[in-house]
Amino acid sequence: MQLLAIDNFINNEHVPPIHDSYFDTFEPARGAPHAKIPNSSKDDVERAYEAAAAAFPGWSKTSRAERASILYRIADLIDARREEFAQAESKDQGKPVELARIVDIPRAASNFRFFAGKILHSLEEAGDLPGVGFSYTQRMPIGVAGLISPWNLPLYLLTWKIAPCIACGNTAVCKPSEFTSLTAYLLCSVLKEAGLPAGVVNMVFGTGMGAGQAIVEHPGIPLISFTGGTVTGSKISVTSAPLFKKLSLELGGKNANIVFADCDLNLAVSTSLKSSFSNQGEICLCGSRIFVERPLYESFLKGLIEGAKALKIGDPTKKDTNMGALVSKEHWDKVVGYIELGVQEGGKIEYGGRKPSSLEGDFKNGYFLEPTIISGLTPACRTMREEIFGPVVTIYAFDTEDEAVRLANDSEYGLSCSVWTENGRRARRVAGAIQAGTVWVNTWMARDLRMPFGGMKKSGVGREGGEHSLEFYSELKTICLAD
Repeated sequence: MQLLAIDNFINNEHVPPIHDSYFDTFEPARGAPHAKIPNSSKDDVERAYEAAAAAFPGWSKTSRAERASILYRIADLIDARREEFAQAESKDQGKPVELARIVDIPRAASNFRFFAGKILHSLEEAGDLPGVGFSYTQRMPIGVAGLISPWNLPLYLLTWKIAPCIACGNTAVCKPSEFTSLTAYLLCSVLKEAGLPAGVVNMVFGTGMGAGQAIVEHPGIPLISFTGGTVTGSKISVTSAPLFKKLSLELGGKNANIVFADCDLNLAVSTSLKSSFSNQGEICLCGSRIFVERPLYESFLKGLIEGAKALKIGDPTKKDTNMGALVSKEHWDKVVGYIELGVQEGGKIEYGGRKPSSLEGDFKNGYFLEPTIISGLTPACRTMREEIFGPVVTIYAFDTEDEAVRLANDSEYGLSCSVWTENGRRARRVAGAIQAGTVWVNTWMARDLRMPFGGMKKSGVGREGGEHSLEFYSELKTICLAD
């Protein structure tokens, strides 16, 4: 089978990598190569930077209305090609097509629409200094931004960066994950068709150690937005510190899901199934540590197991498929290794832990894994403390509200948390005490693009969303006019 060949997108043109180096990327559901990706180098990043730097003066001076108009066109074109994008996202990442169709691709379009509107209705500050003068603030684009996106929600999280970046008047050098480059490649044609000037957005494909590191260490790129692992985020911080780069790091999570006995049990179970196993558990916001108040523990566990058994795993193209394949063989091995570790640490596999036996044809070679529920571990175990990033959850009983809060906060991460209770006062107390950037009460993954998003502790640095994105992708200066 002929593999799809992808090239870099620089100055609105597809160009091969300078050193003509490529590598294969695999289709997770079949475990076979399906595309060839540029193994871009520092030289390719430099070429992309030069295009972005040349485009910056003109793009930064365009009116907000003109920039918004282009962003709206980008959103419309993504919508028009939703099915093409959804099929590509599934084939590249392993997720069900239906999930990409109803979540990933519409949210990517929404990112452009939101920030198009946001820049048209953003206010600056002004104040009078009696007898002195009049002061006001003005937001200025920063320059060339380095945007590095992950493999779990490829198009959604890439556009979450590109949309506010160019809305604020910046240009960009982007590096999608080497595991999931296909929808980024398709996005390039959308950007060009929408009328985005050459050089405003450039796409360099390749590895983190190659193209990604070159972006981070480039002295002409003053801003880095990165979504990915905490270890990589730490390396980016070290590299960027001497260059005084502006950083937004959305990193790992080991999120708590706290279930009190007075909750709506059916809703808590059904939503917890989603927060545990959606996108094969490959979402940084998944609730992987489930803490259940003891009187409800057995009932909740029974419901969770029954729900996990009912999830359909397999062919991602089928509409009724709930779980697709993990993104790569290496990641599958890592997740299975954590399941084995959980057993070694004294845990009991209540359900799952294996490759499904029902797989047929080419799918037998895919990176599929059953939803896995592990009980019997102590909070000190590695399986309960380290990010697994797969369809694996641990479940643990607690007795008091204070204990639940302590268990949830006993983590080096602080990205999100879900709380399940019908007691309004308790909901406010617990939500206020949780050390996480986002706390959901009786829901999960409700995203308001106007609200700040980011993590505490090792889950990240900075906030994006709404005004916070405009703050990150611009520099704010004060101008004072004398009386």
